[in-house]
Amino acid sequence: MSGPLDEPDDASPLSHEERQGLVPSHVTLRGELNELEQQNILEADAWAFSRQMDSVNEDFGRGLHRRMFDDVQRWAGTHSTSDKNLGVECAQIHPRLFEAFDQIAHKTFPPVEIAVRFHHALV
Repeated sequence: MSGPLDEPDDASPLSHEERQGLVPSHVTLRGELNELEQQNILEADAWAFSRQMDSVNEDFGRGLHRRMFDDVQRWAGTHSTSDKNLGVECAQIHPRLFEAFDQIAHKTFPPVEIAVRFHHALV
């Protein structure tokens, strides 16, 4: 690592454009960014599990992703445009989302496991 926002080997790398898309201007360390993301995710988690879900679809997924990262990243709620070392290749996001929606509709897995699979389809 050579800079304060540089990632350790096990973190998703941020491109220059993605760094420019960070919302908080006071963040100088990767740990601070991780902390803000975690707080945002906890708030989104509380929102998602406090509501009655009539349908889980792409709009819901984008809305959840936006809530998970909107205080941290300007691109929250959009599909990744660059491959990361976590999750799936960006070309696989759309198919994996629909796989997750199908699993939710058919109750293939317990809700917690589906949520984890859904999250991984978006990162």
